[in-house]
Amino acid sequence: MPSRVKKIARAWLESPTHGLIELTHDWRARQLPPLSLSGQVKFAAVHRVPDYTFGCASAYFVNRKDEIRFFIRYADHPELAGSDDKVFLAGDFSGWHEASFSDEWLLHPSSLDGDPVLVWTGKADRFYAYPHLRFKFVTQHGRWLPVPASAPNAVRDADGNINYSIDPERTGQHLFKFDLTAPLDLSQSWSVRWDDGAEGQAVPLMPGEFFYQLGSELPMGARPNGGETTFRLFAPRAKSVELCVCSDLADQESPHRYPLKRAADHLANADGGVWEVTLAQNLHGWFYWYKVDGPKDAFGLFDPSHRVLDPYAQATVGQLGPGIVLDPGWVGQGDRGFKTPAWQDLVIAEAHVRDLVARAPVALNTEQRRGFAGLRKWVEHPDFYLHRLGVNCVELQPVQENDAKSVEEYHWGYMTNNFFSPDSGYSSEPAKASGVKELQELVAAFHRRGIAVVLDVVYNHVGEPAHLMFVDRLYYFEQDGKGQLSNWSGCGNDLRCGSAMGTRLIIDSCRHLIETYGIDGFRFDLADLVSAPVLKQVETALKRVKPDVILIAEPWSFRGHIAGELRDTGWASWNDGYRNFVREYVRGGGTREGFEYYLKGSPWYYAKWPAQTVNYTESHDDKTWIDNITEHANGNGDTPTANDRRRTHLMAATLFMSVGIPMISCGQDFIRSKLGIHNTYQMGEINALDYRRIYRFPSTHTYFADWIAFRLSDNGRLVRHFSRASEKFYQFYWAYDTAAAAVLYNADLSQGPRQLLFAINNTLSDVTIKLAPGIAGAEWRQLADHERFYREVNRDAVLLQPVEEELFVPALGCGLWVREA
Repeated sequence: MPSRVKKIARAWLESPTHGLIELTHDWRARQLPPLSLSGQVKFAAVHRVPDYTFGCASAYFVNRKDEIRFFIRYADHPELAGSDDKVFLAGDFSGWHEASFSDEWLLHPSSLDGDPVLVWTGKADRFYAYPHLRFKFVTQHGRWLPVPASAPNAVRDADGNINYSIDPERTGQHLFKFDLTAPLDLSQSWSVRWDDGAEGQAVPLMPGEFFYQLGSELPMGARPNGGETTFRLFAPRAKSVELCVCSDLADQESPHRYPLKRAADHLANADGGVWEVTLAQNLHGWFYWYKVDGPKDAFGLFDPSHRVLDPYAQATVGQLGPGIVLDPGWVGQGDRGFKTPAWQDLVIAEAHVRDLVARAPVALNTEQRRGFAGLRKWVEHPDFYLHRLGVNCVELQPVQENDAKSVEEYHWGYMTNNFFSPDSGYSSEPAKASGVKELQELVAAFHRRGIAVVLDVVYNHVGEPAHLMFVDRLYYFEQDGKGQLSNWSGCGNDLRCGSAMGTRLIIDSCRHLIETYGIDGFRFDLADLVSAPVLKQVETALKRVKPDVILIAEPWSFRGHIAGELRDTGWASWNDGYRNFVREYVRGGGTREGFEYYLKGSPWYYAKWPAQTVNYTESHDDKTWIDNITEHANGNGDTPTANDRRRTHLMAATLFMSVGIPMISCGQDFIRSKLGIHNTYQMGEINALDYRRIYRFPSTHTYFADWIAFRLSDNGRLVRHFSRASEKFYQFYWAYDTAAAAVLYNADLSQGPRQLLFAINNTLSDVTIKLAPGIAGAEWRQLADHERFYREVNRDAVLLQPVEEELFVPALGCGLWVREA
């Protein structure tokens, strides 16, 4: 055995009584490696893990004959069972596309360890010339089988593609399984040692998947009931938990202190991990926090001197806490009498509480211009912007407690500190939990305006301080075997959303927002990190509370993109492809295929049903629409050119004629600019809506409002699809050598006698589009062009454009017509 193989890569438990050890290199000696466990508990047995077990996760292994086997289990790809679709091995060693479809690389049906598989077998040394060669499997029809990001040998290339890799020094003979003489106490630190004299090494022993499935169904948080109050916290590795309470903020240095005990929870797995105490007093309005102690190891951040905000606190004084105990009778319920629009009827405006209210043209004091109370007054005003614009849904950027350090600090809100509490910075009297009532009243005010409220929620990471870190860093945060936190969010602390109580925390907080505030739905930030399996659980749980709940995912992260995985769920997804396409299309780019795909509602990958795609061209993040498409070389669209405005009108026309849920960003209708700045996360003066721009660009504002009114009208129903339209519903006609198009909606009359004709020219030259015989005629009534919508028209003053066989569309122009066929 080479002397260099004296290191342990990592060690983890699969249960309290057995686990796995992974070495940095294959161990080929006959005797077992010199391994031991710290503490009183000992290894009862250590033995090799079968090669095949390693291969199930890594897609290959090398046996003792130095044969390498690449394989796919039918259990993981049931679509291949009984199929005549051939599968090939492709990689750096075969030229990927060029050589991968030859018989040399064909996988053959076989059986490994009793499992039906497709396998390729060959000599291992041919794959050792260069370390970490990449590989993947591809079908004869060109479908690349996905590689799980969780595979131990998964690697990502510069384009974001995930492949398997081959490590010649870790081929399946580097894994060992151990059994213990007694279950381990998880509130203690444990390590596995390499016993080799002075060269000994130790690595921390990490609880594995079984640990993350520990959970409880007991009610969490502070819960007054009659003359007593019960406090519960889930902290599965804690040694002790202490409750601190006081009736006055001035008494925080000398609070009442009470130790919590582990709950006798018959619903919990293993020992549960729930800590609780019941005090013989209704503590409504009191302030509280916890102090938690636990094992000092690489996976924890236990600190008995640190004040921990209860993750279930329903109100908080600020980002640091303390939490506020609230009686359910005082909290009450939100407005549940509002009928949420059907998804296909939604027109969404993304908005920020302070953006909306900071410069609202209504009498408000400085405090009101910061939050919920002032925004409610603006919503109730006769001239409220979103009511005048005509949208029927507002998507508010996060309103939960975030890590802004003062009420004056502007904040987008994406660094959440507590999932149940309304943001104290938006509350007039945080110490009195006024935000609870103020958010309830705000949502009710939107409802009275006929506007549904969707909340942007962030469950993929948390703000600072990360209170859950001090409850149990390992249980609640993704990390590797060395305790290094995962960072696919770009914020440095990805939540472990798939843990039992992590998932429950998400569901419970969403349920609380529905029941307590009357929220109509949610948009999940970086939902890829929440994961499709968790999103499915969220959907099931929330539909029990509100069957028509609106569920929207931002389906990507720095790790990947899951819009395809969500096709078979009840989730819609923000469509970044749509955003990117339209930006290019209005500048003369894009393809005919792309235009048709997105106008039909992205039916082949994104959306299995029409309202599953949220079509948008601007959101809060990064530059505004006009700053992205402006002709100004400096990217500042504050003073748009004539072409900038025309392109904005073409964007609006395309957006509202596309199948799916249209979403605008507040201010797009008056050509909002952020002066070309990419990230305005904390720039309140830049982000606050300048409503005076409505008077600078009144025709553009009116154009958007008219498109929204059309979209929600009886004519607009031909674009608001509940189920997928037939392929013959659309007919597309094209200008020569461009993506300028005319589109006939309801061409097959499958949805009644009414038809729409939409024409658009994204080029800087006039075009004509030849229509099929029978389409042109005098029965068409023009509804709109690229400048305006037509209502009661004085034909002596306005010359409406007829629909002729050679349909004329001016440069950067469009038109919309309707007829009864």
